[in-house]
Amino acid sequence: MLKAIKEQRTLKENLMLASSTAFVAGVTNVAGMLAFLAFTSNITGHVANLAKHIIEQNYRQMIIFLVWLLMFFAGAFVSSFIVRSFDDKSRWRANSTPMVIEAIILLGVAIYGHNFYRETQMEREIVISAILFSMGLQNSLVSNISGGLIKSSHLTGLFTDLGSEVAEWFHPRTENTETAGNKILIRFTVLGFYLFGALAGGYFFNLYEFAIFYFIPVILLTIMYYDVSPLALHKLSRMFASGRKRQTAS
Repeated sequence: MLKAIKEQRTLKENLMLASSTAFVAGVTNVAGMLAFLAFTSNITGHVANLAKHIIEQNYRQMIIFLVWLLMFFAGAFVSSFIVRSFDDKSRWRANSTPMVIEAIILLGVAIYGHNFYRETQMEREIVISAILFSMGLQNSLVSNISGGLIKSSHLTGLFTDLGSEVAEWFHPRTENTETAGNKILIRFTVLGFYLFGALAGGYFFNLYEFAIFYFIPVILLTIMYYDVSPLALHKLSRMFASGRKRQTAS
């Protein structure tokens, strides 16, 4: 899921990347909304709130929403910078590093929220900043990997792209309807798994509260393991085969 570039990616790889990351975004957004009453996987609402507080001259809230926007921006910047820096050395390392950082941040949110969070205003603002940074990492990474095809939480853009691609699919001048159909399938996969993640996030947050954030790094680690598992199994089988040869020789 993380190794192949846009031109080399199969439909299966794109569907797996779209479903897993959209599920993470859905869980994170709803859990963040229930815990902090704020969006944590996208910034559209934060831009509107920033404008509102500018008009009302509510300077403290202006600064908070501006910081949240910058944290999402910073996550996207760091992700792209890391990918660009390591891409010529190892594509898997380049793409997995931002995901490792995201997993560490969300694990930290789970530990802090589950054990230390006292629901103060400052704590809320800091934790939201951390989650927005991690979502910026993810959104930028997934977009870069898929060549802009997959955006795991940008549903406004998703519906825009979906409308255009459905029109393209139905248009009589469209020659390659399979390509258009694959794009539509990926868009619906993002939408479906985002909704599924949102429902799961809401249900399990009501049961386990911050402990739900422990589950998100597990999904991210599974994504990373998927690419290295064939190599790991190959090395393991070679070690096993060499061990059997030594036993036979002795």
